Amino acid sequence: MNNTHFGIALLAGTSLIWGLSLVAQSMGMDHVGPFTFNAVRFFIGGLSLLPLFPLINYLQGRGKKAEQKKAPPILRDKLLLKASFYCGLVLFAAISCQQIGLIYTSIGKTGFITSLYILLVPLFGLMFGRRVSSRIWLCIAAAIAGMYLLCIKEALTLNLGDLFVLVCAVFSAAQILVIDRYAPLVNAVKLASLQFFVCSGLSAIAAAILEQPDLNAVFQGWLPLLYTGVFSSSVAYSMQIAGQKYVAPVLASLLLSLEAVFGALAGWLILGELLTPSERIGCFLIFVAILAAQLPGRMGLPAAKRKP
Repeated sequence: MNNTHFGIALLAGTSLIWGLSLVAQSMGMDHVGPFTFNAVRFFIGGLSLLPLFPLINYLQGRGKKAEQKKAPPILRDKLLLKASFYCGLVLFAAISCQQIGLIYTSIGKTGFITSLYILLVPLFGLMFGRRVSSRIWLCIAAAIAGMYLLCIKEALTLNLGDLFVLVCAVFSAAQILVIDRYAPLVNAVKLASLQFFVCSGLSAIAAAILEQPDLNAVFQGWLPLLYTGVFSSSVAYSMQIAGQKYVAPVLASLLLSLEAVFGALAGWLILGELLTPSERIGCFLIFVAILAAQLPGRMGLPAAKRKP
């Protein structure tokens, strides 16, 4: 398996985990507010990765002495802190808007509107001179059509929750691009852990101002908090950062859009929920779009390594 295939596998695994997370996020807010939920969730996520730091330091110390001479530890640490702050800030904005949106809108509409980042990523990329082939634009259009058929089961009208989720899609696109900037330059696990602490700290400040955090309520919602903290946060985001080392951002966004497909398939396999004909067509369109996007071409190549 070459690096590109490895990155694709990691991003597909990320979308699989995230496909199960929206239900857990919605259940968690039966007990606590959105900012309290995110503060606890991402603190758990950051904490669960800390035991890996000594092993990472040991492996880095053994393997990359030549690179360490070119980049002294203080410079590498400074870059890691900078990347963690920016990634954590954008993550806080995206996940807060999504969590608030879930209070007012359905999980299906949340999944569809959030997935619009697959259109926003190449649009933002154009601002930085990243051109996208016509084939990729067709793949994006097919994926969005598939998302609509899969996720939307009611009239597509925008309410307050939908607007929050739409803002979430904007910040989700920004997060993919920020990670694309820093993923090749720093360790994926360290970046994931530190960005979680940034996001958790910002969420805790917002919770203290806007909510009334209750420790008993946190304990009552321990199961969705534990799932989203360990799997949806620490495992999935680490896989996303590692995967984006080798996959261009537009293809990464298409792969991450599989989240909605995996969520629907999990409901079918685990909960016995039947897929309607339109939902099956939606899944098919998304799979075809992602496969077509990986055909040989510029956007299928690994993301280029960039200097800090």
